[in-house]
Amino acid sequence: MFNRFRKTAPVSVGTPEFIVAGLGNPDRKYTYTRHNSGFLCVDMLADKLGFQVNRLKFKSLIGDAVIGGHRCIVMKPQTYMNLSGEAVRDCAEFYKIPPENIIVICDDINLDVGKMRIRRKGSDGGQNGVKNIIYHLNNDRFPRIKIGIGKKPHPDYDLADWVLSEFTKKELEALEPVLKNACDAIELIVNGETDKAMNQFNS
Repeated sequence: MFNRFRKTAPVSVGTPEFIVAGLGNPDRKYTYTRHNSGFLCVDMLADKLGFQVNRLKFKSLIGDAVIGGHRCIVMKPQTYMNLSGEAVRDCAEFYKIPPENIIVICDDINLDVGKMRIRRKGSDGGQNGVKNIIYHLNNDRFPRIKIGIGKKPHPDYDLADWVLSEFTKKELEALEPVLKNACDAIELIVNGETDKAMNQFNS
């Protein structure tokens, strides 16, 4: 879908310091749906940094990456959106990674396509994957990158049908630079520059 710019990934050494979890649904039919914005971001990050997210562990497809000099576990939970917390919890417990070092990338119906917002912590905002992560971590103090997918076309439109609908071609064009910005924001966040990421990319 997007322009590819794969390069050779540096070798990761030491204990993982961060989890980067992009949320979505694993079935191929959901690939370009609004709810899979997190998966699309992880795919772009893997292309940019030259690693693969293809090992099955922690109820997820995972990859091992060096981002901003830090070893990170990058994951696409395969539990389906509403049970994302099971995968994130299992990984966090195994590597003893604290919530503040778990970066979650998810869709947000309150933002227009082409917009993104970074938050250090907070409520689930009605996003069921984030809600489940908060439940399983018993903590909401993890940063999240929210990708705009647009509001329902009208109030009576079923929410599930909306988030599982595909982006239009025009929307995908607007989404690509947002996903690139999200990848850059991840690097800032792991380097302790969350405020800079928020100032630079929140829209």
